[in-house]
Amino acid sequence: MNDRRRQVSLPGMDDDLPAPPPKKRSRATVSVVEPATPPAAIGYAGGAPPATRATSAGAPIGAEGDGTGPGDLTGKTVYIIDANALIFQVFHAIPTMTSPQGEAVNAVYGFTRDILFLLETKKPDYLFAAFDMKGPTFRHELYGDYKVHRAEMPDELVPQLPKIRQMLTAFGVPVLELESFEADDILATVARITSESGGECRLVTSDKDCRQLIEDRVCVYNVRKDQVYDATALAADWHVRPEQVVDFQALVGDSVDHVPGIPGIGPKAAAEVLEKFGTLDAALERADEISAAKRRQLLKDHREQALLSRELVRLDRQVPIAIDWSAGRAGQLHAPEILSHFTSWGFHSFAERVRSLSDEERGSTWEADYHTVATPEALAQLVAEMSRQKLVSVDTETTSVRPTEADIVGYSFAWEPGEAYYVPVCAPHGEPCLDGNETLEALRPIFENPAIGKLGQNLKYDLLVLRAAGVCLRGLTFDTMVASYLLESGERNHNLDELAERYLAHRTIRIEELIGSGKQQKRMDEVPVSLITDYAAEDADVPLRLQPILAGKLVEQDLEPIFRELEMPLIEVLAEMEFNGIRIDTARLAELSRQYGERLATLEGAIYQLAGHEFNIASPKQLQQVLFTEQGLPTLKRTKTGPSTDADVLEELARQHELPAKIIEYRQYSKLKNTYVDALPAMVNPRTGRVHASFNQVVAATGRLSSSDPNLQNIPIRNESGREIRSAFLPGHDDWLLLAADYSQIELRVLAHFSRDETLCAAFQRDEDIHTLVAGQVHNVPQESVTPEMRRQAKAVNFGVIYGQSAFGLAKQIDVSPEEAAAFIDAYFARYPGVDEFLTNLLEECRGKGYVRTIMGRRRAISGVRPQPGRQRNLPERTAINTVIQGSAADLIKQAMITVHRHLAAEGFSAKLLLQIHDELVFEVPSRELEPLARLVERDMSSVLALDVPLKVDLKSGRNWSEVEAWA
Repeated sequence: MNDRRRQVSLPGMDDDLPAPPPKKRSRATVSVVEPATPPAAIGYAGGAPPATRATSAGAPIGAEGDGTGPGDLTGKTVYIIDANALIFQVFHAIPTMTSPQGEAVNAVYGFTRDILFLLETKKPDYLFAAFDMKGPTFRHELYGDYKVHRAEMPDELVPQLPKIRQMLTAFGVPVLELESFEADDILATVARITSESGGECRLVTSDKDCRQLIEDRVCVYNVRKDQVYDATALAADWHVRPEQVVDFQALVGDSVDHVPGIPGIGPKAAAEVLEKFGTLDAALERADEISAAKRRQLLKDHREQALLSRELVRLDRQVPIAIDWSAGRAGQLHAPEILSHFTSWGFHSFAERVRSLSDEERGSTWEADYHTVATPEALAQLVAEMSRQKLVSVDTETTSVRPTEADIVGYSFAWEPGEAYYVPVCAPHGEPCLDGNETLEALRPIFENPAIGKLGQNLKYDLLVLRAAGVCLRGLTFDTMVASYLLESGERNHNLDELAERYLAHRTIRIEELIGSGKQQKRMDEVPVSLITDYAAEDADVPLRLQPILAGKLVEQDLEPIFRELEMPLIEVLAEMEFNGIRIDTARLAELSRQYGERLATLEGAIYQLAGHEFNIASPKQLQQVLFTEQGLPTLKRTKTGPSTDADVLEELARQHELPAKIIEYRQYSKLKNTYVDALPAMVNPRTGRVHASFNQVVAATGRLSSSDPNLQNIPIRNESGREIRSAFLPGHDDWLLLAADYSQIELRVLAHFSRDETLCAAFQRDEDIHTLVAGQVHNVPQESVTPEMRRQAKAVNFGVIYGQSAFGLAKQIDVSPEEAAAFIDAYFARYPGVDEFLTNLLEECRGKGYVRTIMGRRRAISGVRPQPGRQRNLPERTAINTVIQGSAADLIKQAMITVHRHLAAEGFSAKLLLQIHDELVFEVPSRELEPLARLVERDMSSVLALDVPLKVDLKSGRNWSEVEAWA
């Protein structure tokens, strides 16, 4: 079982709604979905509706008999979405997400997810989406300051709106909008028509104005919480009836929309007034009957203001808008168009759900002939046939996704598309099966023959599994996962299931169909061989069919050289690192666990003392109560559940109060204890006594490597707790050492090379400390007068302004005023005009070509760069710059790893490469080899590619990862 079963996702991409179960199917057949013919009139997603204003506001809209009316809606449900409200809600609720092209898509993702949820779970008969249009409405004519304080739409949300409209069109959801009216008015009109026609209307909105529309057949629905808000909920919340909502809001006002209301009248007072008088008119006419003098005077003084407010909040139920009810029938989705959008935006987890919603099956079939090889004679024939091939697709089935702990269940092979073979070596009792050792020896000549090219999906996994079994897989030629990553580096998913869907229109057998899930999940060696054959043989067949497609695309995009010379050779290096693993001092971690537990207990006591009582520190809700209600600290940022308590907020609040500072420290120790101190011992492989982290080359869009199980890149480097944890990482033998080789300021050196800025290049040629140099130049002082604080600020400038950090962001980071930060930025670019020119040209070229390239030719498609972006970059612009600079640094260290790896083997070193962490390589080495290894590593890393500035390597050695000292 290789890693293609494991989805690779970024924070925020996980679908929080259950997908439908996968469909079962017979061998060699696949169910597909053909495009459903889209309705002729699908709404007005491209702009304003055909009819804008009717001559009579009271004319029936979409009435029965005009060809577009709803007719009798008895027993039918109509859902209408307040699109703008939902878009803003999901935009702020979901962290920033990017498409493969680097554009923000978090709002598109959240909105799409909610549409899918409505269609799957609520199964509406009709579904519409109402939008606000730009420009004033009739309410602005009544009151010029209406919504005067409404903030501008965030820059990263603006380009997402067209995508949402495209998605709605593809889903067959008509867009309703009309000049001079708000979306709420359209909701009110649709609710009236639905109710009058006997249907049930659900208003998908969080806007409180729509509570006035509640009646027997109309309710408000919160899709984010899956909650219905009806008259009962209204009474419990506001203590009024639906027909009193408009009067209630007229009294209370609305600060968001700048509806004045009556100052001093809050929700409680408004409810009491309406309970006594029934209506606003009655209250105003009989204000003298109010016993409370202040309240009585408020109603008298602000009578006209209250009446105006009522007109502002009252929704128009007679909007003269043309509604095509036939287009609004739910389920008229155009699956191919939707799937095309999903591919463009990276929403692959939604694809299966769309196919389940489609009514039509695709007509194509997957023709294949898969064989079980379960006798020695058949195995011998298979080996003989493979020995004559130049390229064979290989795959292993195992008992674990962790290759160093997996037992082999079987092997699969293919060399002709549509025909593949499965060789079982472990199976349930009574099932056909071959001896594991004898089979491996029979296959060894195939696996270890470099003249027989090997292709597959995630070959690193198979290489590791076979190496653990004592076999060296040679002749690695083509990895479909790596090829896909190079072609679409911004994609979040390169597993085989996805690639088969994308390039072959084929739905593979899912692992869950084979072994189940949860408590009922089986191991692969517990599944009948006949079922595994279809699954495993497909794992060899699909990469074979993908290879010519992906290879052609690599050539088309000029990516074949970096694929062949960098990424494919890197697989062996990463497998070597993972196989080596690193020794862990479990006794040291046990001691740290005790110490961290004591620190957490001490911090907990201090937090309770500062708060004045005990509470659940891990509960955001209780923390909100303590910080903002009890302590009275200011709300800096809000979420849908109340004031934010995230790290940025606590850092800001820590300047004002000791309690947030203690909570930050508590969180840090708690995270380190749970993630590393207590977790690492459980990750030690009992066979090797080491931790074998996985190094992933197809995750980071820039080309950098990432690590997982455990993620060693997130261990803090510069604080004491991080050093304590690193002290538990040891060389494999007591008399050996660790050697760390780290590129010095590699990204800034890459920037100097690309920009050819004379001042920057000269500084690196003189081997000056670039941060000290910039600090002296920005502050206009000699380098010897630069203080540590000045250098820290300069370092933030060096890395921040390159990627378009704003003056406000830099000010917050280095704790100066925005004006001082702006001066730093201006001074930087004045000193380094070549950098400014390079970044400007890079973005202009990206806008023209639609992609950027790294120093070794890695390519990433990026859209959304503006014609004249300026120094404050949007997300695509930051992505473009980051890809070129950071991606080029990644190219360099990958090439260095390959070169060092080859020289270690060629020169007979006992030393081993263990880890790659950002720009650092970590080796374990016998003491006698330390000096020659250091010379070899420095030579190979510094000469990996000729740049306009020298590459500098810092060497360190020590008895553990924490104790490494500068190499002299």
